[in-house]
Amino acid sequence: VIAATRRLPADGLDPRIKSLNYLNPILARMEATQAGADEAVLLNSQGRVAEGSAENLFIVRDGLLATPRPVDGALEGITRGVILALAAELNIPVREAPLTPYDLYTADECFLTGTGAELIPVREVDGRPLRHCPGPAFSTLANAFHQRVEQESNSEEQKT
Repeated sequence: VIAATRRLPADGLDPRIKSLNYLNPILARMEATQAGADEAVLLNSQGRVAEGSAENLFIVRDGLLATPRPVDGALEGITRGVILALAAELNIPVREAPLTPYDLYTADECFLTGTGAELIPVREVDGRPLRHCPGPAFSTLANAFHQRVEQESNSEEQKT
């Protein structure tokens, strides 16, 4: 669900300062729960998509992977960075761009990423079902992500 609670402006509170940055996402998650949804999408003060309540957001339309820009309120998360790198390695066209609610409603695919969440496909936004859940881009990226995590975990184990 797209929450009425907005993302705090990055110029007012840097999104990288997590210790002071949880109130609005908590309120947005409460809105989602009251609406019967699993997650909330926060918009910035200009009405552009910023992020989920605790995750970054990606959409796919016509084979292009897109995610909100940090200037629009997206946290430059670790998992987000890995997905951007994997997309480049897999030759999946990707761009950081301003996204609107309409972009979410008309996406072929949508998914969330986060350190704890990893990758989560989105089935619907505001009651509007998306074409694919999980979609082919999500499946490709999720497989590549899990392979990368396993490789790096094995590499770390060999060092100890």
